[in-house]
Amino acid sequence: MIFTRWSAKFPGTQRRTAARSDRPTTPAAPPSGPTAHSAAPTPAGDTPAGQPGTVPAARAEGAAGEDTPPPAAPPTVDALSVHDILGTIPALVAVVYGPEHRIAYVNSAYAGVFGPRPAGRTAREALPELAELGLLPLMDQVLRSGKPRTVKSRKVPAGDRTRDGYYTFTCTPIEVAASGPAPDPEVACIAPHKGVLVFGAEVTDQIESAERLRASEAHQREAAVTLQRSLLPQELEQPDDLCVAATYQPGGTDAAVGGDWYDVITLGAGRTALVIGDVMGRGVRAAAVMGQLRTAVRAYARLDLPPHEVLQLLDGLAAEIDASQIATCVYAVHDPNEGRLVYASAGHLPMLVRDADGTVRRAAEPTGPPLGTGGWLHTSGSVPLASGSSAVLYTDGLVERRDKDIDEGVAALERAFAGATGTPDIVCDRLLRSLGITATHDDDVAILVIQNPVRKGHDAELFHNAALELHGGIEAAPRARAFASGVLASWRFSPELHDLGVLAASELVANSLQHGTPPMRLRLRRTDRRLIIEVTDGDDHLPRRRRAEPVDETGRGISIIATIASSWGSRRTPGGGKAVWCEFALPRS
Repeated sequence: MIFTRWSAKFPGTQRRTAARSDRPTTPAAPPSGPTAHSAAPTPAGDTPAGQPGTVPAARAEGAAGEDTPPPAAPPTVDALSVHDILGTIPALVAVVYGPEHRIAYVNSAYAGVFGPRPAGRTAREALPELAELGLLPLMDQVLRSGKPRTVKSRKVPAGDRTRDGYYTFTCTPIEVAASGPAPDPEVACIAPHKGVLVFGAEVTDQIESAERLRASEAHQREAAVTLQRSLLPQELEQPDDLCVAATYQPGGTDAAVGGDWYDVITLGAGRTALVIGDVMGRGVRAAAVMGQLRTAVRAYARLDLPPHEVLQLLDGLAAEIDASQIATCVYAVHDPNEGRLVYASAGHLPMLVRDADGTVRRAAEPTGPPLGTGGWLHTSGSVPLASGSSAVLYTDGLVERRDKDIDEGVAALERAFAGATGTPDIVCDRLLRSLGITATHDDDVAILVIQNPVRKGHDAELFHNAALELHGGIEAAPRARAFASGVLASWRFSPELHDLGVLAASELVANSLQHGTPPMRLRLRRTDRRLIIEVTDGDDHLPRRRRAEPVDETGRGISIIATIASSWGSRRTPGGGKAVWCEFALPRS
């Protein structure tokens, strides 16, 4: 092969050339008989194009009984010119030699993309495209190591073409020798030089297909995350007495949604339900089950049931929705009058509570099996949540790792939570960073942080409590009215709100005196947003609103409360008894 005055020898080429020159030549037998008038046999490799395997005339006549000469040998790669191979393939080919990578040859495909290149010039001068593609350092490595190197998917500017192209380039070490007559017949070549064969295969279609696939996957993942987030609360309810924040981090980079969820539900009378749950697995089915469970929790919460009863109802529903799906959940209720979290857990990881002094403890008991198992009676536990305390509820994606025990992850969360100060939003972010949760984390993570802040100065003046034990018979009613009037006057409410509050307290007390049993208590509570009036007694029969006939002398108390108050409700209290309450929204200052 001749490149102006250079030829390339690939590994083994020189050995095959020497072997052919040493091979003895056997003279062909002269034609005889009927074949004497035929043309000489076609040399190997000279079979006419389009007629492979054509039988010579001598062989055809030999079939009639004459001597048949041996068949012609098939063409070999050694007989083909390197120009015939490299010059016609669609890939880009350039051959360079020497430490300066001087050009020995470029094929027509290379010239069609980058233009013709003069032989003998250095690559840095005449092949600037290789420098832009970062191939010159790679070619230096190939010359030094004698090993091929490859770079993938390098972008080649469009130039005169309609679009940019992408090529994978392979640099292979070869030997490049001077061509021309050898001064010594015994020498096969003159002054061999180390060279590099640059081979560029176009991968534009593959790159564009991969980009379209990535764009499609990104679109599907965006849709999946949108679905997941649409099933979560769009905006958390903000209780009067607590500061809350939550975060959700989707796991992995695929389009599969998860089943993590959280919720904050205001129950009335200053009480707040806090929920976090996890449907195991990923996919639309897990998300659908999660959405149904979250909706059911909100409905059951409106019944104002104890936490273990909510989980008992949820357990039966989970089995009906999909018995094959495993779901865990923690349901907790905060009552500002008691300063505690009452909770129940269905197979979920323990809630963590941090006291004002920084001590962190696990609310690990009681815990029942996951939802949907049936046959288990859940029970409630409680943990203090005084002013200055915080709590965190979370899903297993925050603490579970494939190479570690989950208890190690919970212990790491305890250490991180002990030092995570600031608002609930800041605490959420700090916990994610401390536990190493990034965008590539392989599991969904949900975190719900609750703080019971310490109020001072003006903020403290907006929160007040007052309570009166109701003893005796009918004389308890006027005493309750007088107590409510004095408290509301001291809280400087408007005359209208003062009168409505006294009327509500009077009706609630009268209802309790008529239908309840001792012990009885009247409690008034003021927050920065509402006035709460609540009466508790020892009877567990909940009142209901009914239509009183014109001739009825009783039965109008709850209807009056429902008419004048912003909201009202009732619930059973632990240990027996009930609480009936109403709220009045305060004007915004």
